[in-house]
Amino acid sequence: MMMFSLIAGCGGGTNETNGDKAAGDTIRLGFLGATTGSVANYGIPGEKGMKLAIQEINAEGGVLGKQLEGIYEDNKGENSEIANITTKYITRDKVAGMIGDPCTGLTKVAADIAQKNKMVIFSAGATGEGVVEIGDYVFRNTLLDKFAVPVVVDWMLDDQGWKNVAIITSLNNGYSTALTPVFKQALEARQVNIVLEDSVNDGETDFTAQVTKLKNSGADVLVFTGYYTEAALIMNEVQKQNFDIKLIGGDGLYGQDLAKLGLSAVEEKVIFYCGFSTDQPSAETEAFLEKYRAEYNEEPDMFSAQYYDAVRILADAMETSGSADPTVYKEELAKLKDYPGVSGMTSFREDREPVKSPVFLLTVKDGKFALVNKLPVEVK
Repeated sequence: MMMFSLIAGCGGGTNETNGDKAAGDTIRLGFLGATTGSVANYGIPGEKGMKLAIQEINAEGGVLGKQLEGIYEDNKGENSEIANITTKYITRDKVAGMIGDPCTGLTKVAADIAQKNKMVIFSAGATGEGVVEIGDYVFRNTLLDKFAVPVVVDWMLDDQGWKNVAIITSLNNGYSTALTPVFKQALEARQVNIVLEDSVNDGETDFTAQVTKLKNSGADVLVFTGYYTEAALIMNEVQKQNFDIKLIGGDGLYGQDLAKLGLSAVEEKVIFYCGFSTDQPSAETEAFLEKYRAEYNEEPDMFSAQYYDAVRILADAMETSGSADPTVYKEELAKLKDYPGVSGMTSFREDREPVKSPVFLLTVKDGKFALVNKLPVEVK
């Protein structure tokens, strides 16, 4: 693996520029995601979605008369790994664009390298703040926390009547520490009482103390801003203490291990928001579901759908602009409006931030993700 060192705008040891990315027989796209490690539940389905999109596009004739080729490396959910892989994709593999990462912190690491080297990076999952602000080569197609959370809080208060809320943050998880203030701002705007603020760390397994405090707090509901592993373990402890409370979170809870680790403790007790559901699908989503099931003999999730859409969106931008040069097709990419993707309708604002609607609320039912509600998003 190459070490992390790049000169901004440099293409490595040759004189090839970004404009030469389609000079060969194929146009290469680099996959950014973890297929091992603690966030592999996001990267594994994402890789499958990307592969399916490339397979279909190639069967349709490719892009600009050339076949797409995916390059796949496992970043293991580690900053050093994604930095090295991003460097490799740009300097050695000569990709025309990169799809991923699904995690905000990892995306920022890769995006900084991509921006300095005029390479498009398209995250299919990063929801936190400070991503597209890195520069005009950085895009994403996920449901943003800052748009979703106020809608979810309205549902919590107006539909469920939860007026007293406890919040638990995972302190060594950048996703969690970024999401907590978004929830707090939305809760305070609706004058909801925050009766407890507590913390855990990713990797911990004993949450006896936190659940004991939660049980005595008078909270109507728990907001947990971390990932699926800790959410499942927290709810296992809730069940162990014979405590009845629901847990609300973001799409960091969207991992199959939530059901596997939590079993009955999470069944219809954990509810999280995301930008995709296999229930009540659109025509585009229904076609994707059939193809994905046929290819992999399993259900797709939000990450497989968003990676699939990201590849399709990049391919369309290349075709429309007539170029696989990131400095050219990024301008077309920024114009995206009302794209009917399998993960929902997507448009980019002037700041390149995506607007997606609706917000899907999912829970676990009979060991599988099930739709609770669909909430419309209105962004001015």
